[in-house]
Amino acid sequence: MMKSRLNFIVKRDGKIFDMHELGIWVSSFHIYSPNPTRNKLVVPGRPGAYLVGTQEEERHVRIALQIETDDLQEFDEMKHKIFELFYSEEPFSIIRDIAPDKEIFVLQEGEYDIENLSDSDGEFEITLTMLDPYLYGPEKEAIFPSDVVSLNYNGTAPGDPVFELEATQPVTFAMIQNQNEEYMMIGKPADAEQTTVNTRTLILDERGETLNTWSKTPTQIDAVDAVVTGSFGTDGVGITVASYGTGERWHGPALIKEVPVTQDFEVEMLCEAQTNRVNETFRIEFYLFDESMNVIGKMNIWDNSPSFYRIAAEGRYGPYVGDNVHYMISGKNYQFNNWDYYRGVVRMRREGNTFEFYTARINDKGTHYQTLKVPYVDSAGTYSGRLKYVQIHIGTFGSYGYPGQVGGSEFFARINRIRVYALQKATVDQTPYIAQPGDIITFDHIEKKILINGEARNDLKDFGARYFKLQKGQNKFVVMPSNSLAVRIRFRERFL
Repeated sequence: MMKSRLNFIVKRDGKIFDMHELGIWVSSFHIYSPNPTRNKLVVPGRPGAYLVGTQEEERHVRIALQIETDDLQEFDEMKHKIFELFYSEEPFSIIRDIAPDKEIFVLQEGEYDIENLSDSDGEFEITLTMLDPYLYGPEKEAIFPSDVVSLNYNGTAPGDPVFELEATQPVTFAMIQNQNEEYMMIGKPADAEQTTVNTRTLILDERGETLNTWSKTPTQIDAVDAVVTGSFGTDGVGITVASYGTGERWHGPALIKEVPVTQDFEVEMLCEAQTNRVNETFRIEFYLFDESMNVIGKMNIWDNSPSFYRIAAEGRYGPYVGDNVHYMISGKNYQFNNWDYYRGVVRMRREGNTFEFYTARINDKGTHYQTLKVPYVDSAGTYSGRLKYVQIHIGTFGSYGYPGQVGGSEFFARINRIRVYALQKATVDQTPYIAQPGDIITFDHIEKKILINGEARNDLKDFGARYFKLQKGQNKFVVMPSNSLAVRIRFRERFL
């Protein structure tokens, strides 16, 4: 069968479906016109009306297709393949052969029928809805060569940019302004009479390179009859387990490290695990101790089920005194079944008498999702001892099995990084830094999000800032503070 000039592909669920290759002939393909709704104001005594605003409503796509098969059974099978192809809970993509640089996103609404022309041939017409009424070009990317730049935008409809700003100097604010004096900004410029201050001082950063400076004693881990045994290793990019040792219950390596004594702190651990069998168990933990080796608290990710995949996070203040006691994060509010892979973060902060426990998964773009943040106020000051020791532990339970026991190095439990910060509050005559060199600030004008290193920080948004759009023609940008931010922009041109 020759290919229709109107042929197209469907992209969904990570797969591509070509109509020609499926044996479907595209008879017609029509994208309906833009569908604006005008908001008007009628003033008594004045002819006509004032235009107050315009809303681009959804559009439709009407497609006529034909199928040819060899018999009735094959026709019926093809019919249900087509039903499955066009039905989706989320919008899917269509790219036409005659416009390979344009993409639309559509959904099926309502029913349609495939009529028999014979026992083995049929035709049908389907109308799809463009909830997003624009056609999209391919993603483009540009790096700002300076703090004042121009960018040419060829789309016929305004576009939404994503700016990624990497700090090259400590900054108290970050701002991008366009030619229309619209701007996005987080943080606050320091006044002339104010000084800048770093409220987060890094006092420990471990990826596995300096494990020889950690100690095996005096380690202590939770759970009845738990045993510290085995040893850690490193692969150059994180902390791995060389040996879990042996034990009837929870067992595995643990190391402890003394840090500069600090009252207010933040401890963040990036960790990852991949299991191969449902019986494999693991836990990846950090413990915090004060100057007298009293437990300030702990956080961990674990799979403690030998029966099915189940990953949960935990965050606790104080020592272990019983299951679900003093746990602000646990399997009760952060547990997911049928997970055999996890990559994410657990973090504990204490400022004054307030603890904050945070956990999130991290996707391939470094963005935090499935987040949970829970505070706890230690009003009695029971757990107010100054932080002096940080302990890491990776364990497994009994003889059920551990990640990597079967299947090789692609299955693992590991700590990618653990960092400890000493915290201090900025005084009224000080302006705090919001980012240090290497930190990535993201202004996502598509999703209306502000991120720092993948974590949502819309709380830092300036009151007058707004998510602006790229306009057809030259767009001019000014980046501030000068000589402090390396900027990359990503965008897709949109068309009517």
